[in-house]
Amino acid sequence: MHLLHQRRPLHDLPDTQEAYDTVLADVVEQALARLTPEGNLEHPDCVDDIGDTSLGITSLLAFAWQRGKDPRLPEAVRRSLAFHLRERVYTEDNPGYPNLRIRNSGFPYARYVLVPGAHPIGDWPSTVWALLQAVNILGTADGLVDDEQCAELLEVAWGYWRWLTEATFFNPQEAGNQAIGCVVGGLMLAGHLPDAEGEPVRALALRLYADEIRAHRVADRGALLPPEHGGAYDNNYGPISLSFLAQAHRVSGEEVFAEDGDALARYIDARLAGGGFDNGGPRYSEQHSAFESVLGLRYFGARIGSDLGRYRGDSRWARYAAKPDGGVDGHFAWMLVWQIQDTTPWHRDPSTAPARHQLRAGSVSVAFDHRMTPSLIEAAGTYYLPAAVNRQHGFGPALDGFLYCRPMGEVRVRDMTADGLTAKLVSKPVVGRDQVLRHVSSLYVTDGTRLWVTVAVERLDGTPYLLAGLPYAADDGERVRRVAEGEVASAGALRLTHPTPQGVDHFDARAELTQEQAAFALAADPRGFGNPDEGWRHLVTSTAYEAEPAPGAPEHLHVFAVRYGPGGDFTPSFEGDLTVHTEAFTAAIGAEDAHGDPELALAAC
Repeated sequence: MHLLHQRRPLHDLPDTQEAYDTVLADVVEQALARLTPEGNLEHPDCVDDIGDTSLGITSLLAFAWQRGKDPRLPEAVRRSLAFHLRERVYTEDNPGYPNLRIRNSGFPYARYVLVPGAHPIGDWPSTVWALLQAVNILGTADGLVDDEQCAELLEVAWGYWRWLTEATFFNPQEAGNQAIGCVVGGLMLAGHLPDAEGEPVRALALRLYADEIRAHRVADRGALLPPEHGGAYDNNYGPISLSFLAQAHRVSGEEVFAEDGDALARYIDARLAGGGFDNGGPRYSEQHSAFESVLGLRYFGARIGSDLGRYRGDSRWARYAAKPDGGVDGHFAWMLVWQIQDTTPWHRDPSTAPARHQLRAGSVSVAFDHRMTPSLIEAAGTYYLPAAVNRQHGFGPALDGFLYCRPMGEVRVRDMTADGLTAKLVSKPVVGRDQVLRHVSSLYVTDGTRLWVTVAVERLDGTPYLLAGLPYAADDGERVRRVAEGEVASAGALRLTHPTPQGVDHFDARAELTQEQAAFALAADPRGFGNPDEGWRHLVTSTAYEAEPAPGAPEHLHVFAVRYGPGGDFTPSFEGDLTVHTEAFTAAIGAEDAHGDPELALAAC
């Protein structure tokens, strides 16, 4: 089986102006064939997330007309715009909507579902999306929409803004992408209003960003990130927030958006595998967005100098939101417009600067979580997640159901390159059930093709093993395939184990089940409402590689040595306090320097 949403790297999509004109021509033909006598452009299968869809296609038609002056489009734009203003602008409160601060305000808003009282919780983001479609049309209306219709649209857009910022609680879903999108809508709306009216809107938008978004940033892996559905980062929505930050910077010039976008971009770069796979998030841990994220990944990838476009997007939404039949939907259409307007080229080379929470070279990468434990290992096109034992998740020494990877003190990190090798030494103090403080040193070395991991800990009583990862997925052309094994070698005996107990809290990689599906099965609420990260933390056991101690290690240590990727026999040797010799390198972990950081020497063989 293949993962549903992680498909083609976004920077593989042609992004010349000619390619975009072809996309717009496709949208035009679909829209003209779909346009009803009433002016409706909604996909006939659309039920939810409908409030901005017809208006979104109208905005694409208006944008296409500005580029090509197709004589068929002015009438279609005016008719479909009239439909939205007449049929899709609501001013009476939606029954059951729980987030109003002012009842019966009369301000216009958009509905997530058209039926009164049906899923009204989605009306806040739907109104943000409708606002963004409206200001996009206002930016392309010159010579296309008559003054009366344009004035009506501007009045509705201003009303949307007031409903979002006065009549309701701001950002009621605690969704960073929605909130930043609202700020962008206000910044763009301000440019269409007279100065006396536009300046207060701009000032409020900037104040909301500072007080309601930036002040509530969440720390993860050394970065401060916009909060997303109660967490720090979501694999679907995080890159969308990056696109909104890019547009906020483009339209306002305010440096704060560039600074926060750079921080989010570096965070994404550090956690995203070289092959573009990643998982984890409080909303959709494995779902990836597509065209909605192109602007942000491209804009900030160029700013930080890294290949963020390796992110594997859902290519079914490569250019625009689409229904299962492939038909254009109109949802989020402004993102296609903005990415065409912005001509920043993709930066296609990896960053060469070392990052604390990442090791990356060639086709090998390791992403580290906030505890400097691997959250994802990539080697030879295979992706390994942290395995689970006795409700504890991670990579590290394990004994009698206890995993030695949670730090009890400062974690030391040393990065090094030498002779074509890239290495990271992670040293952390840990405490076991015996309440004895021990030090775990984990050395990661790669030549860009293979990854060697050597882990040393003061000798433990009993027979420990190294919990060395859950083989989960592998590159398969433009898709990612679920797997249950990888190419792993160990100096000590190596075994691939699978959970014996059955049930949702035991993940067997051989089952036709994704991590996200398993996580939602463990979450308190169902998909679309629950938190998959929180659910996954309830996992008791999983498929895992388990490596026994390496022979010939120093007597005072348990040492584990594992290689991920191709190669023959793996028989490393050890000497001194801890010098390791492999077929590719010699590394020596030395005494602590004046700052308490262990020394590291590395040389290729």
